[in-house]
This record gives sequence, structure tokens and C-alpha cells, in this order.
Amino acid sequence: MQTDVLKIGTRGSALALAQAHETRARLLAAHGLPEDAFEIVVITTSGDRIQDRPLSQAGGKGLFTKEIEEALLDRRIDIAVHSSKDMPTALPEGLELSAFLEREDVRDAFIAGAIGRAAPRLADLPQGAVVGSSSLRRQALIRRLRPDIEVVMFRGNVQTRLRKLDEGEVAGTLLAYAGLRRLGLADIVTELLPAEAFPPAPGQGAICIESRVGDGRVLDLLAPIGHAATAQALACERAFLAALDGSCRTPIAGLARIDGTRLAFSGTILTPDGREAHEIEADGAAGDAARIGAEAGARIRDKAGPGFFAGWS
Repeated sequence: MQTDVLKIGTRGSALALAQAHETRARLLAAHGLPEDAFEIVVITTSGDRIQDRPLSQAGGKGLFTKEIEEALLDRRIDIAVHSSKDMPTALPEGLELSAFLEREDVRDAFIAGAIGRAAPRLADLPQGAVVGSSSLRRQALIRRLRPDIEVVMFRGNVQTRLRKLDEGEVAGTLLAYAGLRRLGLADIVTELLPAEAFPPAPGQGAICIESRVGDGRVLDLLAPIGHAATAQALACERAFLAALDGSCRTPIAGLARIDGTRLAFSGTILTPDGREAHEIEADGAAGDAARIGAEAGARIRDKAGPGFFAGWS
């Protein structure tokens, strides 16, 4: 019987806490342990503190993980719970992604604001309408579909963005449907965007758990709650990202789907203005997920040519 308290590190946003509590609930159910066997430790990250500029200008995805990973390495926490799409492809030495919970819905959700309720879908917005998003991928995809729309930076956690939306700062915004579902906010969605037309970020909809390499106690605890198909899909998507040096500075979409022992992957890269895009598809054995993703990344990079990436740095 587990006796030592397992410390679960997380950011302090409502969504991050919901994900940490979901992880704890699954561990409780899997092992029949009392709630006091786990402690949720809230850690403020650089990404939480920086609100005055895009993350792409401040350091990228690692801003949401740096302080949490330091706590892992210092043994102040035992595991860290993250949104997979926030994770850099390169982890600090000594840390690994040791489990993925079963993936939620991968789609993006459009939410019309108070000034846009007459246009509940992205396609319905009037010419020149203002849409807010902090994601370069979403910005580029919006511009690709609706070049007439003005897209503005829209930072903050889910609640902050929804407040700005209600105050009329923008006509609409986009958020991950999975996050809204985890927060019990699915009813505010005015349009679900199909993944085929509006492909998600690599890792979107999946919760991942990070731990110290070789921590057998943690691996034993996590084994019953890890979802193998999600892990395979994410291995492919993260390899695709890594091949493209993906970060918050690059508009990249990618989605792997597992069907039994087979994997099908589709990836998209765009220029920030959405005017140029390249797509790639690949399939193969699910056991070869990382190789499939890496090869797809190399192929799409060759397809786009060196000039395509020149403005991304």
C-alpha cells in the first residue's frame, strides 16, 4: 500500500487545476487510495506572469513548464500535469513524459461574443470583424479562411478571455473544446470547427504527466491510468513538431489517429498570414508512430522549401 504522499505539480489556472484533479481522481480510482495520499501543489510559471506580449516574443512554450520542471528536478513535486500542446519537444535532462490520459475531443471551438451573437459561426462574421486569439496556428487558420477578418492578440487564461469577450473587446474567440468541456463550459460554444478544415495543434485535447526518469514508484502508480493509443498518437505528433523545430513561433497543426494497430497522420504548416500552407499525410503501424511523425516533418519541410521558414525566427 502506498504511504508517502505523492505531490502533483500544476499551474494555478482553473483549467490546469481541473486537469490535476482529473489525474488525481484517476489515480485514486485505480489504486483505491484516500485523497490525502495525493497533494496538489500550485506553481506559478513565467507564462502566467507575462501578459503584456505574445509568448512567441517572450520565449515560447517552455514559459509554461520551466518552474514546474525545476520543482520536479528539485524533488519538491513527484509528477507534473500539463496540457500536451503546451509541452516543448525537448525536455530537460532527467525528465520524461511518463503517461498520457485518454485524449478528449481535439477540435477548436468558436465562441461568439456579446457583439457577435448574430454571427455564431466564424463564416457568419461580417467583413472586418475582430477576432481574438493568442495562438499563431489559430490566427493563421482564421486568416486563411477569412482574410477579411482582423485577428488580434488575446492573452490570458480561459476565464480572462471570456470576460474580455463579454466586455466586447472582440466579436469572437477560439479555444480548445477539450478545455471547455473539462471546465463545464461546453454550452458556451457557438460553433465546433471540424478538424479537417481547422486542424488542431499537436497534442491538443490530451493531458500528459511528466516525471523524473527512472522513478519506479511513479511509473507503477501511473501505469493503470496511461492510455496507450493516446501515447502513440502524441509520439507521432511530437516527432512531427520536433522535425520542424516547432514552438510558439511556428503555425503548425498535426493530428494522428489510431485505429487498432494502424496510425493515420495529417499535418499542416502555414505562414503567419495564412496565405501559404502546405499539408502532408502519412500512415503506418502505430508502433512506428515517432518515425512516421519525424518523416512527415522532414517531407513537409522539403516540400515547403527553405524560404517558407525564413520569417519564422
